[in-house]
Order: sequence, then C-alpha cells, then structure tokens
Amino acid sequence: MQKEDCFYLGNIVSKYSFKGEVLVKLDTDDPEIYENMESVFVSLGNNLVPFFIKRCRLHKSNLLRIDFEEVKSESDADRIMKAGLYLPLTKLPKLTGNKFYYHEVIGFTVIDSVHGDIGVIESVNDTTAQALFEIQKEDKQLLIPINDDIVTKIDRENNTVFVKTPEGLVDLYLN
Repeated sequence: MQKEDCFYLGNIVSKYSFKGEVLVKLDTDDPEIYENMESVFVSLGNNLVPFFIKRCRLHKSNLLRIDFEEVKSESDADRIMKAGLYLPLTKLPKLTGNKFYYHEVIGFTVIDSVHGDIGVIESVNDTTAQALFEIQKEDKQLLIPINDDIVTKIDRENNTVFVKTPEGLVDLYLN
C-alpha cells in the first residue's frame, strides 16, 4: 500500500500501559467512527506496515487507545512512537452536499458566478491559515480561498466546483 492510496488518520503520541498499548491523536471531526478498527497502516521509515488491532477504543476527546497484536511491551511501543497511522482511501466516510475531501476535487473545473470557467483545481494548499484551491487557467495560477461563503456547490457527477468569489479577486489573476 502506498501513502497516496491512503489518508492520514493520526499520530501515536504516547504509551498507555507497560503492555504496549498506545494513544493515538486522531485527525478527524468524528473520532467515534474509528473505534472498532481491525487494522491500520503504520508509517515506519518510508513504508506503510499493516498492524492488526486486538482492541481499540476512545480515550478522552480525540485520543484512541489501541492495543496492537504485534506490540506486546513498552519497548515494542517505543519503536512505533510518533509514527503516523493511515487507512486506505476506500475507508473514508462518503461526504455529500458541499462537504468534500481535498483530494476528491483535484481535477475539478471551477465555475465562478461572475467569470464562468476560471480553470481546473491542480491542488489544495492547506499549509496556510486559510486553505486555498490552486487553480490553473492556461498559463496563470489562481488562488481561491476555501470557505462556505465562496464554495456554493459541489457537482460530483460533472466534476465541477461552483464558487462565488469576492469582487475583484479573479480579476487580480486574469487581467
């Protein structure tokens, strides 16, 4: 399994017991849907290694307490400390309406309410304070903020994102 075929679930942040249990900080709004997993991929070096789960349960807010079959001691747990956990993209819950995963809209055409077709989403930059669509229109790149006021509709059937950009934003790039 390759990382590009998976999504990041969280990071192992600490040991929980001397028997090798670990606590995972989840990167999700719905931690309860990951309570009964049977296995995950653990990022070790440049590889994703499958780990099978004996027991998995929520521990406080968004921490998951995991007892892996392969991890039986504190020293075993030390070897996977700080490692990232991944699941196949097929395990992502389906989103509907205007909710979307960033990877899902790559390649979608963006239609602005005033300017019409403003290009194709090449990537999403989520390293800034405000996540941005990176859109390519011929030889120009447009950066459009992702928020509920701007993204008005996601049309998955036609691979289209409809937006209503603030006045003048698109003009900065195309004129």
